[in-house]
Amino acid sequence: MKNDPARQRRETYAYAVELAVRYGDLDTNNHLNNVAFSRFFEEGRVRLHHSLGGRRELDFRPIVANISIDYLREGGWPAPIEVCAGIVRFGTSSYVVGQALFQEGACIAVSDTVMVNRAVDGPGGAPLPESLRTALEPFRLSASPTESG
Repeated sequence: MKNDPARQRRETYAYAVELAVRYGDLDTNNHLNNVAFSRFFEEGRVRLHHSLGGRRELDFRPIVANISIDYLREGGWPAPIEVCAGIVRFGTSSYVVGQALFQEGACIAVSDTVMVNRAVDGPGGAPLPESLRTALEPFRLSASPTESG
């Protein structure tokens, strides 16, 4: 992720939301701590999904299977954070949400989260509903790899 220059450009992402930085998000060095980065990514991811109309309407039972974060620069307070998000790729029962955090125009972190559609009747994944793929397609990253199954 961090080695992909496109992932550090705002225009790569189809979705964005601005969030306030709280003083309590800082560590002892007055920088955003790693937990705050995770919370910003989570809030952006949840708001992206909420913008689609909700999981019930899309017949989707999401669980997070994996999260990876590359920290690129220090973040601070009080400047707000812009959380950007898009879809990196689709699988059969999962998809990857690619995100970036921007503060004062600089990309300070990038993240990938693997989301799995949980099966109704037991453990494991279920195929992604077509309604979800259709709803997420407009958010595909402009520099994303082709769809894989």
